[in-house]
Amino acid sequence: MKVVFSEEHRKHFPQGELSGGELVTPFERPSRMEYILRELKSRRLDDMMPPKRLIMKPLQRIHDKGYIAFLKGAWDEWTAAGFRGEVIPTGFPMRRMRQRVPRNIDGKAGYYALATETAITAGTWEAACASASVAQTAQRLIAGGAPSAFALCRPPGHHAPSDMYGGYCFFNNAAIAAQMFIDDGAARVAILDVDFHHGNGTQDIFYDRDDVLFVSLHGRPEDAYPYFLGYADEKGSGKGEGFNVNYPMPAGTPYEVWGKALESACRRISKYSPDALVVSLGVDTFKEDPISFFKLESNDFLSYGARIARLKLPTLFVMEGGYAVEAIGINTVNVLEGYLGG
Repeated sequence: MKVVFSEEHRKHFPQGELSGGELVTPFERPSRMEYILRELKSRRLDDMMPPKRLIMKPLQRIHDKGYIAFLKGAWDEWTAAGFRGEVIPTGFPMRRMRQRVPRNIDGKAGYYALATETAITAGTWEAACASASVAQTAQRLIAGGAPSAFALCRPPGHHAPSDMYGGYCFFNNAAIAAQMFIDDGAARVAILDVDFHHGNGTQDIFYDRDDVLFVSLHGRPEDAYPYFLGYADEKGSGKGEGFNVNYPMPAGTPYEVWGKALESACRRISKYSPDALVVSLGVDTFKEDPISFFKLESNDFLSYGARIARLKLPTLFVMEGGYAVEAIGINTVNVLEGYLGG
């Protein structure tokens, strides 16, 4: 399996994250990649390549042009306004407020942000573009005939809708890859999101479409970020009705329960008969993850990788979350190894 990876991810390293009322070292940080790379090398799954140049057209098919322009210029506008810290907005267009883009960069950031834990830094634009190019390059490998590929993306993407950032995400890498499969001629694409947190951005992007099936296994939104999407009754709208499937699960969920949800999800995917599968691969379902509450063991990641393999579909793995950094490499590579041996 080819692994696509860019060192440009290091350019995005916020020095603070708002968590529990404190400014802490971000859970989503560059060292996550080092543990994954180390484990890939130790198991000889390091057939690595850098991404090709980013092509903006596929990205523009998913993301709003005004939002893209905001991300590109946010840091320069922020510093030009005299702010000395990182871009963390202070106001948001909440209920009964006007949904208009302000001129002031603080207001503009609040318009485009869906949460305050995700700061923009001097290198965020370059890192986000590199992450999207990793997904694009891995998609092209599969479009060219490879049975599978791993897009080792950072920053992650599945929380980003077409016109917002948050949850550590800026561009929705999985959605961009799925759209590229469609643009290449695929009639149907499935996205399986196994990250602990609901892929609200991906759901929002494809909610009214029937050419992309979105299936997500995640913590109940009553109790887990992103809180405001991910309920079981969210099934799509218009042409997309029935093509959005959520499996919200409670705190303490073990693999015995999670695995049954995965089995149901895989049956839904098989029935849909897609031409390609994109897996939003978050490993924050691990029992020791600091910002999640499922109880999967490391060996469980091998098992579910093998189950995904039995779908017998061209499969693109796109890296999302996972914040128990000392175990992130083991769990991520267990999924890939389970898939390759499945």
